Amino acid sequence: MSLNQSFEGLQLQTLSYYETNAGRFFEDTRKVDMSLLYKPFLSRLPVDGHILDAGCGSGRDSLFFLRKGYEVTALDASEALANLASQYISRPVLRMSFDQIEFEDCFDGVWACASLLHIPRRRILEVFDRLSRSLKPSGVLYASFKYGDEEGMRDGRFFSNYREDSFRGLLQGFHDLEAVQLWRTNDSRSGRCETTWLNVLLQKK
Repeated sequence: MSLNQSFEGLQLQTLSYYETNAGRFFEDTRKVDMSLLYKPFLSRLPVDGHILDAGCGSGRDSLFFLRKGYEVTALDASEALANLASQYISRPVLRMSFDQIEFEDCFDGVWACASLLHIPRRRILEVFDRLSRSLKPSGVLYASFKYGDEEGMRDGRFFSNYREDSFRGLLQGFHDLEAVQLWRTNDSRSGRCETTWLNVLLQKK
């Protein structure tokens, strides 16, 4: 799919992938150990903080946060995944895309694990603006992207990859969030250790 095609078209094709493969994706991701990634994020939140799990997928991370005593609002654009995640965490999951988010000063933290990577670079600052507005003052946002420079369709989904320099360059055009930490990790899923991720922790100014 050409990058000249609409953002809506890219969204629909990616969403179709998750609707079709929701069950397999749920089983592949719900038990992945993400504990090393939780620590930098949770260390900056109040103990009873409110977290927005933006693009919650299987609900794995929402369940962890809930068990740790945090308040969680979870959302996903895929109806099939939202339903599976809702059953998994035993509470409603909002069916909502990033461009529908309209929260204002609600959350201590936004967790966007492997979800913003589906947003084209030309639209990512619009999404960051919505997520930033949803944060309370000094709130934090975690996001992760596959490491690299590529952007385009792969295996039925659209991906935008970033390196440290390209991500910092992106933030030069957006002044509401400040980079606190950028670091790389390998994929925790079995058989995917060769995949590198860029993790970013941002704070609302």
